[in-house]
Amino acid sequence: MTSRDILDLAWLVPLLPLTGAVVLLFAGKRIGEPKAGWLATAMMGLAFVWSVVMFIALLSLPGEERTHVSNVFTWLSAGNLKVHLGFLADPLSVTWILLVTGVGSLIHLYAVGYMKGDERYSRFFAYFNLFATAMLVLVLSSSFLLTFLGWEGVGLCSYLLVGFWFERPRASSASLKAFVTNRVGDFGFMIAIFFIVGALGSLDYTQMSAHAGGISKGTATAIALLLFVGCVGKSAQIGLHVWLPDAMEGPTPVSALIHAATMVTAGVFLVCRAHPFFERSDIALDVVAIVGALTALLAGTVALVQPDIKRVLAYSTISQLGYMFLAVGVRAYSIAVFFVLVHAFYKAALFLGSGTVIYGTHENQDIRTMGGLRRFMPFTSMAFVVATLAIAGIPPLAGFWAKDDVLSSAFFGQEYGVYVIGLAAALLTASYMTREVMLVFYGNERFHATASAVPDADVDAAEEPVAVVPEKHDVDPTVSPTVDYGTPPTWPVHEGEPHEGNGLMVMPVVILAALGVIGGVLDLPFTRLEFLGHFLEPVFGGVESPHASSFWSAFGLDVLAVVVAGIGIVFTYAMFRRGLEDPAVDPLDRRLGPLGRLFGHAWYYDEAIAAAVGGPIRRGAQWLAEVLDQKVIDGAVNGIARGVGAAGTGMRRLQTGLVRQYALGIAAGMAALLIWALWRVGVA
Repeated sequence: MTSRDILDLAWLVPLLPLTGAVVLLFAGKRIGEPKAGWLATAMMGLAFVWSVVMFIALLSLPGEERTHVSNVFTWLSAGNLKVHLGFLADPLSVTWILLVTGVGSLIHLYAVGYMKGDERYSRFFAYFNLFATAMLVLVLSSSFLLTFLGWEGVGLCSYLLVGFWFERPRASSASLKAFVTNRVGDFGFMIAIFFIVGALGSLDYTQMSAHAGGISKGTATAIALLLFVGCVGKSAQIGLHVWLPDAMEGPTPVSALIHAATMVTAGVFLVCRAHPFFERSDIALDVVAIVGALTALLAGTVALVQPDIKRVLAYSTISQLGYMFLAVGVRAYSIAVFFVLVHAFYKAALFLGSGTVIYGTHENQDIRTMGGLRRFMPFTSMAFVVATLAIAGIPPLAGFWAKDDVLSSAFFGQEYGVYVIGLAAALLTASYMTREVMLVFYGNERFHATASAVPDADVDAAEEPVAVVPEKHDVDPTVSPTVDYGTPPTWPVHEGEPHEGNGLMVMPVVILAALGVIGGVLDLPFTRLEFLGHFLEPVFGGVESPHASSFWSAFGLDVLAVVVAGIGIVFTYAMFRRGLEDPAVDPLDRRLGPLGRLFGHAWYYDEAIAAAVGGPIRRGAQWLAEVLDQKVIDGAVNGIARGVGAAGTGMRRLQTGLVRQYALGIAAGMAALLIWALWRVGVA
């Protein structure tokens, strides 16, 4: 079998998890637990193996020939427009399927242990496999239309998985919020498809690469910005970011899969895939860079004071995605892909590690009532600390190489404004991640409620939240464990010490943390060691990316970035090294004062939307429905109908059925005609 023959079988990659999803949907209950989980994991593992085989086959081809399209059948034919159901195997798509199937397999393995005992165990893994299938179709497709199918598929699966525990009202609302918010962005993607058909007469990526440079800059700008609207929704950039923090209501493996290997990375993929349109435009890349930089900064400020272990990581993902778009916006496409890869390693480790903490502390997500957990969870704490250092950009971990490459690209691309914003976001990243590590794994142990935790009656409750010591009782399955900013700290309702997760949960976390350590070797910033950059050259070879003016200038920028991250770590460590004297009082939040409340409420953006929708927008909709629609539009239609009815009633009186009346009418008409004729003759 030749390399081309292997690449012709690209459709096997999404088919394997799809097979698992179909089998589990129809026979999951018979298969039962844990076999359903092992089946889903095996399908993802086989997809990863075949992805590796495709990678080797692609490497065996000369660089300029590393693009292969295999069309299964003609999906749509209308005039000159033909859309094939086909798959594109090139360095970009193969890199992404290795990410989705590799990291996705580890997350599936973790979920086998995490979801143990869930009453809808097999259904969860059916949705999990389906989620991976949709993402694989998205990145392997050979046309915008098939990509859009996968794009909508991951949106549907996110709705199913975020709201998987639908008995919780917050989970149900979060799934609807994610679905509706993404539809706003997807509308831009859909309109862009129509523009592409009009400009190129085709939706195939090969035609885009060949002819996008020949369209007008205005058309290219419209296409690029409309595509980016879809990316803003899917990758939770500022403006349409509100769905991602609430998506934490789903099971933790879902959060890991969304944040590390699927869905949110789709926006970065689409901009990279459609980069000929962005390159042709005058302003599209500037918009991408600015939106990415602002998102990285603003999401970082929100993460600073969040009390929920998963919500800190959610805003962290939004911030890190901003870095990826910043890289794309300064034409550092290969570095953006590199960032996506290494971020998947340590972010998956962080999310799965947080899931182990939640599992081991009896569903507690409040970092204010944790502390000292490294004694009970040695492997999870070690992996979490390593992943934290990686995301903070500490050398020689993978995050250092990726983040500093992004900042250096912005600087050498003369985008000094976004460079400064990115540097400030790096400070915030180091700070909020250090805060989370210190409050969860170090400092004083606060996971047992004591009498001292209950404040005296004379404490001003308006100034500080009041810690609540719950009575011991069974957990209400309809209550979400998510902790909002401004709510008083609570303790888990179960007795017992915290404990490490089972082996199936710990092993993937440790493996992912290890990848976060060594992942930087994929693309070290040295000419002969930029493996990923060289591999992606056939995709981005025509783009001139920013390059360092000299080794020492790049080294100086790297040192500056590390110093900034170090300041954030040291400052936050000093503040939280002893933990919290009172779980109800966060010293960082107190020092920030009004800014802390602004950050804690996510700049009040979500509240502003809710107030607008529930206030003037709702009243406007009611006016449209009750006045414009019912009285004006319906009134006009009903008025015409009543007028026609009245005319018909009047005309009906002439239809008496009496022949003599009809004869009299005819005679009167003839007389009138005769008089009119004589008058006309007389006048003439």
